[in-house]
Amino acid sequence: MMQLRTLILTSLLLPWMFLSAAKDERVHPRRSKTGINRSPAQDVPQSSEPASQTSHELPTCLLCVCLTGSVYCEEVTPDMTAVPALPKETAYLYARFNKITKIHNKDFADMITLRRIDLSSNLISEIDDAAFSKLLHLEELSLAENRLTKLPTLPTGLTLFNANLNRLRTQGVRATAFKKLTKLAYLYLGNNELTAVPQLPESLHVVHLHNNRIASISDQTFCKGNNSHYIRSNMDEVRLDGNPLQLWQHPNSFICLETLPVGWYN
Repeated sequence: MMQLRTLILTSLLLPWMFLSAAKDERVHPRRSKTGINRSPAQDVPQSSEPASQTSHELPTCLLCVCLTGSVYCEEVTPDMTAVPALPKETAYLYARFNKITKIHNKDFADMITLRRIDLSSNLISEIDDAAFSKLLHLEELSLAENRLTKLPTLPTGLTLFNANLNRLRTQGVRATAFKKLTKLAYLYLGNNELTAVPQLPESLHVVHLHNNRIASISDQTFCKGNNSHYIRSNMDEVRLDGNPLQLWQHPNSFICLETLPVGWYN
């Protein structure tokens, strides 16, 4: 009988003893041989790398949104100051609202699939002359709202070029910069510092040159002064407002156009 009572008492006490020991271990962790308490988190090796990284150290598709053929890098954090490395199949790049300062020849050197590049609203003040010239399939290029004073060589397949709101000067834009772009339909050069109109290809539908410093044009700027039968039927819209230009002084300069320049003129 005594043995039975001892067995019952032991079976009741043992679980209580183990439970108390477990609670005590959680509250008072075992000391290491050095006598210093260590939590489980302290056993994880600590990296010597800094916690923050710049945009150059992170993979492009971690910084940007990469879809099939399209890369969206807009308002990237941390600041993006250079064109990122792009997936080989990229056809459309949107890298607006960043702090890119320069475009190098190597940035698009192997990107033959590119069809559209939008680098609007950056801090670009310099572009290597051959940065875009080998992009044979490029159709649309926007460099609006940057700090450019001159233009690089442009690919001949462009249908749209936008360089509004820069600091472009006539000496930085070759007179024939657009002449060989035989597919160019839309040309935006408003809000710059141009003093002359560059040669314009016959393919143009729209040309914006408003808010520059153009003081004069000739009968051959838009038309062919020696050909009264010439009609420039493709040209749908011309803007020259905001220039120190008196249109009434150039009565034959627009005779070949089906519509007169649009905008407000003094």
